[in-house]
Amino acid sequence: MDIVEQITNLQLLNQFWIILFFLIPMVLISRTVVAGTRYSPILIIVIFGLSMGYILVLSDVATPGLPEFPFVNLMANTTIIALTVSFFVGGQELRKILGNKEMEADDFVVPSDEETMLGTTRTQFIFIIRAFFLLLGIEGLSRVILGTGGTSILSSYYPLIAYFGLIGSIIFIDNKAKIKNKRIYIRKGILEITSIVIILLLSFHIAGAIRPLIALPQIFYAMMIAAALGAFFYKWTFGPTIRSLLFAGIPIVLAGNFMVGGSRIGEAFSIEGMNAVLAYGFFGQLFWMFGGIALLMLFAKTANARNLAPGMAGALSHSGLTGACTAGDFGNTAAKRAPIMINIPFFGHIFVFSILAISADQGSLWLWPSIILVAIGIGLTIYSLMNMRKAGGNDRKEVNALMQFSFGWQICAVFGGLTLLSLSTMPFDYSAMAQSSAISHFGLFAAIQGEMFGTEAALLIPFIFSMPFLVHPIVFFMFGRAMENNGEMPIKPVYILAALGVIGVVVSLFIA
Repeated sequence: MDIVEQITNLQLLNQFWIILFFLIPMVLISRTVVAGTRYSPILIIVIFGLSMGYILVLSDVATPGLPEFPFVNLMANTTIIALTVSFFVGGQELRKILGNKEMEADDFVVPSDEETMLGTTRTQFIFIIRAFFLLLGIEGLSRVILGTGGTSILSSYYPLIAYFGLIGSIIFIDNKAKIKNKRIYIRKGILEITSIVIILLLSFHIAGAIRPLIALPQIFYAMMIAAALGAFFYKWTFGPTIRSLLFAGIPIVLAGNFMVGGSRIGEAFSIEGMNAVLAYGFFGQLFWMFGGIALLMLFAKTANARNLAPGMAGALSHSGLTGACTAGDFGNTAAKRAPIMINIPFFGHIFVFSILAISADQGSLWLWPSIILVAIGIGLTIYSLMNMRKAGGNDRKEVNALMQFSFGWQICAVFGGLTLLSLSTMPFDYSAMAQSSAISHFGLFAAIQGEMFGTEAALLIPFIFSMPFLVHPIVFFMFGRAMENNGEMPIKPVYILAALGVIGVVVSLFIA
């Protein structure tokens, strides 16, 4: 081995430590900032991630896209892993709800409540570190088996990355947590890792086999398989893998994506037509988020976060709200309901991705099916609001109504937004990015990231997707206020924000 190769290997090892000390502290600091409040740390992750990416480029340490930090990009592309866990849990909860299955409380693990850092207990700290290693290891292993990423600078190092990640994830077990049977707990974690890898492999090959007929993205099949497994194994008590990824998977993935997005801030503003995309993303977030909340408040007569948080997380497949709900930031009820709500709209994604795949091929929105779906979405939304109003606080009735709302409002948001954008002169790939950004839609983001709409869109989406962070302070502030008021969100500010969203969307369409 010559000296140049030795230096290269050493630099790669340094990259590992750099990404470890980039992402883990970002998540921990975000939790410290909001410690003692009811606000979600996702808000701070957005701000820190974008600013760090921008500062790295501003300081000439990196260039847009952070190619100098390949581990950041690797972590940013693990979206599907974090979502697969949420889909599995959603499948479990759906089976329990629809099958009227009553389950005993999970007491297999009693977390330690000893604070390691302000706002983070010892068990949560271990979850965050383990989630980092899990994402790294599972992504590395899947790429080794599939042989993907051959042109990447990391291509020859994926076996080592997989080894580091998987071994690290097995080692980190909180010795202060009370675990009924440590041996079974570790075995559960290894089985969960194996299951996730198998889901990724199956979904990849199924997507490839069906692509000649219809170009549905891998995440769609991963969702279907994971949700089906969750429904079948509804009695499964979580091992360390699911517990870690459910708590910290999405925050770490978002931190990586926001860093990449922040590095493209200066570059993106110089691209022609990008101002309209960003304007729609900003005001669309106000319109679709607070418009949906306003409907629930006005017609369903509910203003409690137990309904609003999981309902909007599902209705928009909203990355930030999903991460905040599953991490327990909005209470136990929202945490249990969120996986159900994000699963329900994905069953309709066979229509979403089918129409989008055909639209991507022809370079414009397939209009008439989109209009028909919008009409169905409006009808289902109205029906759900009526049912929610009649729920009277009953848990099962509220969940059923929220499932209907999540499905209906998502169809309205995705196809209603794309139909509106089709009235402008914005290219279709830009419209897809704008709509993904406007509702922080994780599925559409993952599809664009997977080059469903071409390479340019795949490179730009981390930045476009992260720019509604300007609205996220408002979103999480409102939910934070709700949590400090026994879950009840202020009503008048929601109506004002929804109205501002309507005005902003109209203006952004004229700009386009």
